[in-house]
Amino acid sequence: MASTNPSRLRRPDGLLLDAMGTLIGLREPVGVTYAELAGRHGIAVTPAAVQAGFARAWQTAPPLAFPALAGTDLRRAELTWWGELIRLSLDPSGASSPPVELVEALFQHYAQPEAWRVFADVPAMLERWHRRGLALAVVSNFDTRLPELLAQLGLTRWLQVVVVSSAAGAAKPDPALFHLALDQLGLPGEAVWHVGDSPEDLNGAAAAGLPCVLVQRP
Repeated sequence: MASTNPSRLRRPDGLLLDAMGTLIGLREPVGVTYAELAGRHGIAVTPAAVQAGFARAWQTAPPLAFPALAGTDLRRAELTWWGELIRLSLDPSGASSPPVELVEALFQHYAQPEAWRVFADVPAMLERWHRRGLALAVVSNFDTRLPELLAQLGLTRWLQVVVVSSAAGAAKPDPALFHLALDQLGLPGEAVWHVGDSPEDLNGAAAAGLPCVLVQRP
């Protein structure tokens, strides 16, 4: 791990943890999964082309955050957001729209624990932090599939709170996402660190006034 020099900081009472890339990762590249499922729906694309298209689309996508939406309206907004990302991943020009059935199939695929893996060091670290009495929360730029996904992956027994950007109405690096997690934990910012793996984690934590430990995975 690389950090913002935590040796000079007080020991935290809680940790806000990123999910994707920090606690869990995909079992196979996005390009492979998208290309395979697209092929089943009559769309011929190569994994490499889809991976490149996904990377470009991800960089320019709007925040996965929908203020004031809940229930079926929120789930519809999430599906629409991912549908646009899928469209641009499969066709960078944006000229072709994927079948609704393909978007729904991909959305459901990533709701399944079989699509993900827990990084080998994570259970032991969560258990260690839990035994030390740290309050643990996940803060993720993801959607309402995440709480159930983390439960099926066996991680929620260590977590007190799971905050996702789509339901919170704010996405990292917006500090509002961090503040919401702090409120739910009942802890002040000076008592909490953030652990993540991306510039959004580092910048969001800084905006929220939190020290950030960056995980560097292969």
